[in-house]
Amino acid sequence: MTSLPQARTKSPTIKRIMREAAELSNAPSPDYAAGPLDTDLFEWHFTMRGPPNSPYSEGLYHGRIILPPTYPLRPPSFRFSTPNGRFEANREICLSISGHHEETWQPAWGIRTAIVALRSFMETDARGQLGGYDTTDAVRRRYASESPSYKCPACGKTNAEIIRESEELAKQTSSTSAQDVQVPEELNMGFRDEMEAAAARNKEQQQQQADEDAETAELAEGFVQTVPSPPPGSAPPTNTADQGARPAQSVPQPTRTTVEAPPVPRQAVSGAARRPADEGVPMWLDRMIVGLVILLAALLLKVLFAA
Repeated sequence: MTSLPQARTKSPTIKRIMREAAELSNAPSPDYAAGPLDTDLFEWHFTMRGPPNSPYSEGLYHGRIILPPTYPLRPPSFRFSTPNGRFEANREICLSISGHHEETWQPAWGIRTAIVALRSFMETDARGQLGGYDTTDAVRRRYASESPSYKCPACGKTNAEIIRESEELAKQTSSTSAQDVQVPEELNMGFRDEMEAAAARNKEQQQQQADEDAETAELAEGFVQTVPSPPPGSAPPTNTADQGARPAQSVPQPTRTTVEAPPVPRQAVSGAARRPADEGVPMWLDRMIVGLVILLAALLLKVLFAA
């Protein structure tokens, strides 16, 4: 491990990475080994055994861990370098402990926890995960038998050599901290829970959007004008005859601010409204007038002939 400038070693991220590297070195495990590169603390390489009682049990698998600059606030990402039949080689793995599902990552988890969880995830189905790879058990056993001879160019050792050294160190230290690692329960069920949670969130967002659209439509409908507005400065005409025959309306009318018309147009409108009532003359009055006209004409003729 290379020495770092004093300014960088005071970084919380650097301190956390160096502390985890020291912990893995002081408490090695016979089932896995991990450590940062001498040239880059943010790139780790790991080698681990396949889970027991599985097609991967005879395999030794190598991979890389990329730590983000804000680690441990953000999770690491994983890539396998050796084919294994469960995850695609050299492709980022999508797990609840990797960068594709940051909402499930907890800063208290470390690289050891991530490796143990990754090892346990090898026994699960791919189920469409990014980086997941489905194949037959025969192919997985073949990959397992070929994996011990894989030699990483950066590490300069084969998988078998790395695990053998880790086994010897684990026997010498006799530490139980490596065996006491427990995979958090939410990591075991992380993928299923995330799919259900994502589906629930999508459904809730769609329902919320539909409710907002419906509310917006109702508000817009309430402000639609169904009758034309009168021109400014004019008053609506009133008809006393129609108002007398029209039933009372129970629907409240909208309040409008209108400009009152001058008195002269109002009187003209009122006179025009009353004119139809005066024009109605009874029939008997017409006949009486006709009779008087005839009587006067007869009297006038009588006076003329008498003269």
